[in-house]
Amino acid sequence: MIQERFYPVGIQSFERIRKEHFVYVDKTAYIYKLVSRTGYYFLSRPRRFGKSLLLSTMQAYFESKRELFDGLYIGEHEQEWVKREVLKIDFSNGKYFTLQHLQSAIENMLRQFEDRYHVTPFDGASPGTRMTNIIQAAYEQSGTEIVVLVDEYDAPLFDSVELPEERHIIRQTIRDMLSPLKGQGALIRFVFITGITKFSQMSVFSELNNLQNISMLPQYEGICGITEEELTTTLHIDIELFAQNTGTTYEAALKELKDMYDGYHFAERMIDVYNPFSLFCALNSWKVDSYWFASATPTMMIELMQHQQMDMDELEGVETSSDGFDTPIGETITDVVPLLFQSGYLSIKDYDAETRTYTLGFPNREVRTGFARTLYKYLSNDYATGRDKLRQAYFRFWRSDDIEPFLQTLRLFFAGYPYSLNNNNERHYQSVLYTLLVAYGADVEAERQTANGRIDIVLRLPKTIYVLELKYGRSPEEAMEQTERKDYAAAFALDDRRVVEVGISFSRDERTVTEWTITKRV
Repeated sequence: MIQERFYPVGIQSFERIRKEHFVYVDKTAYIYKLVSRTGYYFLSRPRRFGKSLLLSTMQAYFESKRELFDGLYIGEHEQEWVKREVLKIDFSNGKYFTLQHLQSAIENMLRQFEDRYHVTPFDGASPGTRMTNIIQAAYEQSGTEIVVLVDEYDAPLFDSVELPEERHIIRQTIRDMLSPLKGQGALIRFVFITGITKFSQMSVFSELNNLQNISMLPQYEGICGITEEELTTTLHIDIELFAQNTGTTYEAALKELKDMYDGYHFAERMIDVYNPFSLFCALNSWKVDSYWFASATPTMMIELMQHQQMDMDELEGVETSSDGFDTPIGETITDVVPLLFQSGYLSIKDYDAETRTYTLGFPNREVRTGFARTLYKYLSNDYATGRDKLRQAYFRFWRSDDIEPFLQTLRLFFAGYPYSLNNNNERHYQSVLYTLLVAYGADVEAERQTANGRIDIVLRLPKTIYVLELKYGRSPEEAMEQTERKDYAAAFALDDRRVVEVGISFSRDERTVTEWTITKRV
């Protein structure tokens, strides 16, 4: 009988995890490599990916709490254990919708530091001046170089994204507070800053030009999150427990967890990294669900996509250099791809070393389906009638393998769109249909390349592959003629499932599905 295991869902304190015997995946080998020498570092990772726990572990190390590291890599390799003063600047727990919220949070942090080191600030002193005095006092009173840890530096910048008139001052305030870190370098042993995104040096880190960005270095790819190796070794017993309590096999449980939560790659080596928040939630509740995605919605990114006239299927297979996605974000956010990558909605799917080209896409089913659901609601909004009926029609289609009733409901769905929308082209209907199918969890692919062309939409059901060719203002017979002439069905010759070709016509006048033709091939 496997003993009960406790998972640190929502717990970011290394000390609590170790003292209360929660499951902990040892990341201290990465930490030891960093802390063993003087350095200024920056790490970008998505929200809820373990950044706060990483800093908490570093803090425990520098505060020489060696008993917490028994049995871990650092506990076996560190010999000196020098205790240092740690200044932890934490923006991860607050909300900063106005400048006043940020100023109050900074005032509270600075006062705590000043009380600790008996520093009296003079009236009107800036956050940067007060930080300088705190650093000097901490160094003088301890007699050793100090450590500065900054958690989620960019949280105030995200919270204030809709307040452009205050956002500039918020950036200046954060920059002022962090500016002494370089000037006081002789008194500082180690600096580590985390965030979701890399805002441009000129906007936040203008003085910190010695900051080393380790976000895409291969040797630190697994510093946050759970690697596949860690899942199948350290957490092997947890997969067994999950399988036992869900009535499945170890192999099936691992496959389901991988499909839902794996797929994050942060460097060209492409080590598989699982979302730790969702993974531990699933292991804790014995249920696979969209835990990470449900905790926040990418509204700002979807609005940027709409502004750039970018559809969801364009995010599958984005080819770019590192400058196209691993790039600092300026004062005005205009390009959605870097934001999607750094926030965890896109990941590296492939890398061509010869051309140094990266291919990006959704990391896993949780993100892909969740993103589609959010975008689907945004696209259909309140004016699209029968949204729930369409969802029900899809699942009836999935069970019966009969597409015709689904197409009849789809006709009513598109008829609910107002005439004023930009729905006067084939691309619009293809994008909406693809997005809603992804939102339903379908195995669907847009613009599938074959030897003779591109298929508009490929939908895979357990027993059937549907090849959907869409035409706007043209007959379904024309769609079917193209499908047969280019022999799209040949692309699935090695698949045991039957192929059904469907030509769908969208009317210019009625702005919805009006006709379709279905051909079944064995």
